[in-house]
Amino acid sequence: EPLMMAANSSGKTALSPRSKRTVAAKHVNKKLLRREQVLQEIRLLQNLDHPNLVKLLDTFETASSYVLVLEMADQGRFLDYIVSWGNLTEEKVALYLRDILEALHYLHSWRIAHLDLKPENIVVEHASSQPVIKLTDFGDAVQLNPPSSYIHPLLGSPEFSAPELILGQPVSLTSDLWSLGVVTYVVLSGASPFLDESLEETCLNICRLDFSFPEDYFQGVSPAARDFICLLLRGEPERRPPAASCLEEPWLQPRGLSSSDSTLNPTQPPALSPSRNHCDLGFKKVPIAEHIVCKTTCRASTYRRY
Repeated sequence: EPLMMAANSSGKTALSPRSKRTVAAKHVNKKLLRREQVLQEIRLLQNLDHPNLVKLLDTFETASSYVLVLEMADQGRFLDYIVSWGNLTEEKVALYLRDILEALHYLHSWRIAHLDLKPENIVVEHASSQPVIKLTDFGDAVQLNPPSSYIHPLLGSPEFSAPELILGQPVSLTSDLWSLGVVTYVVLSGASPFLDESLEETCLNICRLDFSFPEDYFQGVSPAARDFICLLLRGEPERRPPAASCLEEPWLQPRGLSSSDSTLNPTQPPALSPSRNHCDLGFKKVPIAEHIVCKTTCRASTYRRY
């Protein structure tokens, strides 16, 4: 069954003949990506072993594609998961972000930058009583051995990309922390902080650090959560904290689920605003388990402006 589509690859679910379990098969088009680029992703995945990273199970090739057989996350993509379950609170968001930061801390300890951290590349598995958040898609990942002046080509939408990628400057491990800041903003509010009507305007918003916290979207979100976002969305890479330091942030510490935590992501769309603040992520109401929740579609073509 179809799973996802990307610029250079497509994904399908399949049944492994060896283990008899469902796996994800990533098909990389040979015409669009060089063999060495695919081998780099495979080598990285073969050497990585962490509970918050999707595992590589096997590889093979066909006449037209290189195929990476990957562990299948049974709950699907991150945003789809949190929307379908509803009742999202800051406490839950903090728990999910800790998993992502644990993955980044592990990667960065090997000097590996993911460089494509966005909701589509975050998946969820429910192997135990608690959901496990995992990073996937290492097609852009690179090992930054010092001294490194690696400049990463900006491909696709810049929505989650750090300013240094847009400006054609050397990337760093903290480029991933910027992306996590944007992800955090999106999860807490249901809006995108920098996305605009054109790629040029989106890039300008990012480079100018043109974001804010409109109350229509951030009603009930604590000052500590907003401070955490600001900590990551710093223009200078050296001023962003490393993943290890982020894990020590008070807002991310387990506090025990509390009934006083207000539910995030309103089921009613915010009032229309005549000026550009942020792009709403195309929420649609869908009934799930007798509740009305917001369904997010993560495609730029469906974003609406408020």
